[in-house]
Amino acid sequence: MADVEALRDAIITGQHIRAREITEAALADGLDPLAIVHHFMIPAMDEVGRRFECNEYFVPQLLLSARAMKAGMELIRPQLAARGTPPIGRVVLGTVRGDLHDIGKNLVAAMLEGGGFEVHDLGVNVPPETFVARAIETDADIVGMSALLTTTMGAMKVTIEAFESAGLRGRVRIMVGGAPVAQPFADEVGADGYSATAPGAVALAKRLIGVSA
Repeated sequence: MADVEALRDAIITGQHIRAREITEAALADGLDPLAIVHHFMIPAMDEVGRRFECNEYFVPQLLLSARAMKAGMELIRPQLAARGTPPIGRVVLGTVRGDLHDIGKNLVAAMLEGGGFEVHDLGVNVPPETFVARAIETDADIVGMSALLTTTMGAMKVTIEAFESAGLRGRVRIMVGGAPVAQPFADEVGADGYSATAPGAVALAKRLIGVSA
């Protein structure tokens, strides 16, 4: 019998092998995959986010916890898809054109997935037309853009303009982030939201689609 209660602690403490083992055993025991996500995985990532906001955890701990959560989700995701279980929202995520940095973007992707979102990660150096095309293809609710360089921040504005030209701004919310980005810049380029942290990005994404945090 799987000790599924231990899954929460395995994710919080970043034990990815243990998290995968517990998830595998829980599924073999017939536990509902959606219940595993909502009762153990999401609360675990919520606690990780809380610790980060309180300066009890830092980026290395966030990365370890995100890896542990992803290890379990790799087993659960196919079962949810087979059952037709909808995510709480769909997010297209990428680092903007000209920027090859992805650590922050990868962390946001993992945290969003841990928060119940379906995440389509486009990687780095993503041109505006790719963001638009993938948002259409996936019927995305949110597009998230990251930039680490001040020289690539302008690509966020160009990408938002591409969504406007495609007639998608009425239905796709756009959030931005990255080390040089701040709220005034987000307001200037017409983004719907900005977050300085990965846990904050999850809370922002939920607010943008009207889901309780």
